[in-house]
Amino acid sequence: MRSATPDTPFSAIIMAADRNPGDPVTRAAGVACKALAPVGGTPMVFRVLHALEESLEVGTRLLCGPPQPVLEQATLLKSGVDTGNYGWTDSCESPSASAAAALAQLPESQPVLLTTADHALLSSQIIDYFCGQARTADVDLMVALAPHDLVATAYPSMKRTRLRFSDRDYCSCNLFAFMTPRARAITGFWSKVESQRKRPWRVIGILGWWPVFRYLLGYLSLEEALGRLSRRLDMKIGAAILPYAEAAVDVDSIHDWQLVQQVLAEKKSPGQSV
Repeated sequence: MRSATPDTPFSAIIMAADRNPGDPVTRAAGVACKALAPVGGTPMVFRVLHALEESLEVGTRLLCGPPQPVLEQATLLKSGVDTGNYGWTDSCESPSASAAAALAQLPESQPVLLTTADHALLSSQIIDYFCGQARTADVDLMVALAPHDLVATAYPSMKRTRLRFSDRDYCSCNLFAFMTPRARAITGFWSKVESQRKRPWRVIGILGWWPVFRYLLGYLSLEEALGRLSRRLDMKIGAAILPYAEAAVDVDSIHDWQLVQQVLAEKKSPGQSV
């Protein structure tokens, strides 16, 4: 199943284009795109780039977005591209199409880590833990999840979509590891379900009515859901359960943006440069 040697560094893709025009965080921050919204005085995208740079698992970094006109105006971000510190490719009409286009620019023999520019609390520790779990698992695709109770305890005011399974509830973490060429076909499935990302029962319903009934009744386990999805997509999909509540924090709303600034202020975290 594996196409990469155990010590092959991950290439990282950072999704950095706005999902929707008129994003509320973009407007509130007064920036050209959400990735540039400052957190602790540093644009979110730079925090993600810095975490990836500090990771022991990651080699090259590729920004997918922001669009060319925005990049040209973001002097510091463009400088990093021009000097070869990280790459850039334009975004497409949807996140799934953007991911597919970015993946196509990377060698199939190389494992790929995909994350988002609004992952403002991402750290090299989280990245290395997740990538290490992906390397040791016999999977094509690894997704990151955090226990919902862990996240809710750490950030009680934050609203996160809860994935309810019979064994435990989880939150997604916007971290995906493509370990084999076969995994890249997931972008086709992604395009069918991305509009339902806040309605997990509809995503599970793609697997058939019986699994969705079991999900709604609380009888579907995470293992069963992953098994059914793996068979449906003809690839082996696994989940890494992360012990970090901050791994489930991304900036989807103004409240999230305010929360991550508060968290960093409490930690007295200095701004990072890239």
